[in-house]
Amino acid sequence: MSTYYIGLSVTYHDSSLAIVDKNGVVLFAEATERFLQNKRALNCEPDQLLRIPELLEVYCPNPEKIIIASNWRKKRPIYENIVKKLGILSASGLLKTGIKKLHSPLANYQLHHMMACQRNSIDRAGLNLVRIIKEYYPDCSLTFKDYDHHLTHAAIASYGSPFVESACAVIDSYGEQGAMAFYHYKNRKLERLHEAKGLSKASLGLFYMKMTELCGFDWLKGEEWKVMGLASYGKLNQKLYDLLAVIIVVKGFDCSHPGEGLFQQLAKLDQFKCHSSSTLEEVAEVAYTGQVFFADLMAQLLGHLHTVTQCDQLTLAGGCALNSSCNGQITQRTDFKQVYIPSAPADDGCALGAAWLAYQEDSPQQSSSLTLQTAYIGSVIKDDALVRFIRFNRSLHVQHLPDSICQETARLLADGKLVGWVQGRAEFGPRALGNRSILADPRAANMQDTINEKVKFREMFRPFAPSILHEHADSYFENYQESPYMDKTLIIREAMRDKIAAVCHVDGTGRLQTVKREWNPRFYELIECFYGLTQVPVLLNTSFNVMGKPLIHSFEDALTVFMTTGLDVLVVNNYLITKPRDE
Repeated sequence: MSTYYIGLSVTYHDSSLAIVDKNGVVLFAEATERFLQNKRALNCEPDQLLRIPELLEVYCPNPEKIIIASNWRKKRPIYENIVKKLGILSASGLLKTGIKKLHSPLANYQLHHMMACQRNSIDRAGLNLVRIIKEYYPDCSLTFKDYDHHLTHAAIASYGSPFVESACAVIDSYGEQGAMAFYHYKNRKLERLHEAKGLSKASLGLFYMKMTELCGFDWLKGEEWKVMGLASYGKLNQKLYDLLAVIIVVKGFDCSHPGEGLFQQLAKLDQFKCHSSSTLEEVAEVAYTGQVFFADLMAQLLGHLHTVTQCDQLTLAGGCALNSSCNGQITQRTDFKQVYIPSAPADDGCALGAAWLAYQEDSPQQSSSLTLQTAYIGSVIKDDALVRFIRFNRSLHVQHLPDSICQETARLLADGKLVGWVQGRAEFGPRALGNRSILADPRAANMQDTINEKVKFREMFRPFAPSILHEHADSYFENYQESPYMDKTLIIREAMRDKIAAVCHVDGTGRLQTVKREWNPRFYELIECFYGLTQVPVLLNTSFNVMGKPLIHSFEDALTVFMTTGLDVLVVNNYLITKPRDE
């Protein structure tokens, strides 16, 4: 019997779709933003109507049964406990009433917009899938399941980890009842230990969104990355830290706002809000203080989780698990010895979490594989697109190098060329891990400014990642931990900083990607070839996009970035493309 589990992340931002087969094997997982080329795909369904037929044909051939699982429950406490209390309307209700006429205790148009969008995203979950399945496969049996939002986070973290047993923490902006949940995972079973409930509990995700706003950045665009990057340039503002310590307090698993409520307390931080006239040093001071306080809160919460579970392994998910700077400190600041963070710990990963939960219900006796879930489960760029390009191309130089693509690309990188590198299946999650990457030589410090200026078109304080061969990583990083998904920032050994200056941040750290041959053979081979030429087992790696756009999805997307930026080389599969030489 051909049974498939299709998971949908129907959060109004960062929606995604995942497909799992009857054995629990992941066949496909990808965020909606990639196909649409629309950053974060705000208010866009994960089951895009025009794309579903192709996905079903490729990954669900001749289905007899399809289980559709989503990451929010249809009957959800968030509406009963919060929406009704605050008088928040649906999208249609907002249009009829008008935002100026709302008389919520929180007259906050952003909150009303977010909640209305979320409500409508859940209500239309799977609508497009049902239409296409019934049209193409009328005899296919359909079943619907919906799961607690935080549980889907916990599922992708735990089921995708190499652990039989672990503690699990889910920390984000808000779930169905609160902003945090903690679990004990053992033999593919998740036991909830604690879940924060209600607006009286603090949200580390909302706190970091507030810090993003204070720094003058836009959290709706996902610019929390900028806060993390800028924090390294700052110093502690003791007055701000002391205020934070008063308005957010941790006790055990509870993280609360003593006295007044969540939004009233966060509003007290507005006195530190930066403006267009603020200097970079002033903004960096706010960013640094917020980052330090965030890491302190996380250390307290995770320390308590270890005390309760006595597990040495930790799995971590939720939007806050994208804070790589904090992640790199966990094994030093708590008693956890190993930390696993999935490639998509934020809401896009919940699609896979929901699909795995549905599979687990049907196969409760299935044992854990104890293998790391690969991140390379997205779309493929086929050679067909390149063949068409070669047929009509009249300007670019194209070479087909099936036997030497890694050697030739490594030579160009060692010569200082900027390379767009596209191979195999796309990464699931926000980070380029060697299949949809822009690569460069990490040795020269000015390479960072060159890429920011000529390719990424972004701020100078944004760092780049070192992708390093695993067997050399301990020589380059203090307290080395494997970081397969670029999920941890570690301190680069002082003796090595000048050798990889382009990927050494101002504070001496690097958000590394561990590369092993068994995880990504071709990317490993490329770095190995570069190492043979330079004696440096590291490449500068950043996502193949320009600021404000998602990672490239099609060959046409890659070609557009190549032709409109300062990239020197484009490598797609076994094809190497260069621009005309200046005469």
